[in-house]
Amino acid sequence: MSRATVCLTVDFDGVSSWIHSFGEADSPTNLSRGLFGVDTGAPRLLDLFDEHDIETTWFVPGHTIESFPDAVESVWTAGHDIQHHGWSHTRPGTYPDEASERADIKRGIEAIESLTGRRPTGYRSPSWDFSENTLSLLEAFDFEWDSSQMGTEFHPYPLRKGWQAPPDAPFERGEASAIVEVPVSWQRDDFPAFAFNRQRGFADEPAVFDMWQSQFEWMYRNVDNGVYVLTMHPQIMGYSHRVELLDSLIETIAEYPEVEFTTVDAVSEGV
Repeated sequence: MSRATVCLTVDFDGVSSWIHSFGEADSPTNLSRGLFGVDTGAPRLLDLFDEHDIETTWFVPGHTIESFPDAVESVWTAGHDIQHHGWSHTRPGTYPDEASERADIKRGIEAIESLTGRRPTGYRSPSWDFSENTLSLLEAFDFEWDSSQMGTEFHPYPLRKGWQAPPDAPFERGEASAIVEVPVSWQRDDFPAFAFNRQRGFADEPAVFDMWQSQFEWMYRNVDNGVYVLTMHPQIMGYSHRVELLDSLIETIAEYPEVEFTTVDAVSEGV
């Protein structure tokens, strides 16, 4: 068994996040940011992962599969895992009813099956959001794991169902489900760090990569069999200078003894 596990994950949203989450279907400039991820960012990341011989996990909306089939097929043929990220990039909490969310999940499954020939085993919700129906729908569609929540930092754990959070009474955890959570963190996601915002300006990008390295190093020193999940988006991470910084981060992490780079699916199987 490895001392530490690293899961490099890619949310291949294409233009779907701009259309379905941000409501900017009429913004050619923002849509072009998604197209950069499809045409330039994703190939650069695939080349980098190939250089390091790393298998990664790509969470792909069905909208991306149907809009850019050749780009997504290149991910699959390069040997990377493709898992569920909705059909549309719609935050689950914004669906008007259970039937709408169910239909979107079903359509996303069908899109992945049409590309890969197999059903996805894992799910990552758009914007890491759940509705009151999401967990029961994941169970109904026989998903085995999720990677959207943040109940621990470096250890998988079972998602809980039947929890209660009344404003005038104590919180109740509920009971463990069969769905394994492989936790994420906003602190290890490139979008909030690097996505340009006129109000915020630019981040100190090398400092963010230093933070990601220090988080791995803390886990390596202090957590037995820890799982480190890094979340990236081709339209964000695929810029030339960030690919170089990511290359350096991967090289640094790989120098540590007994570190394994693997897929989220492989992690869930070991829980």
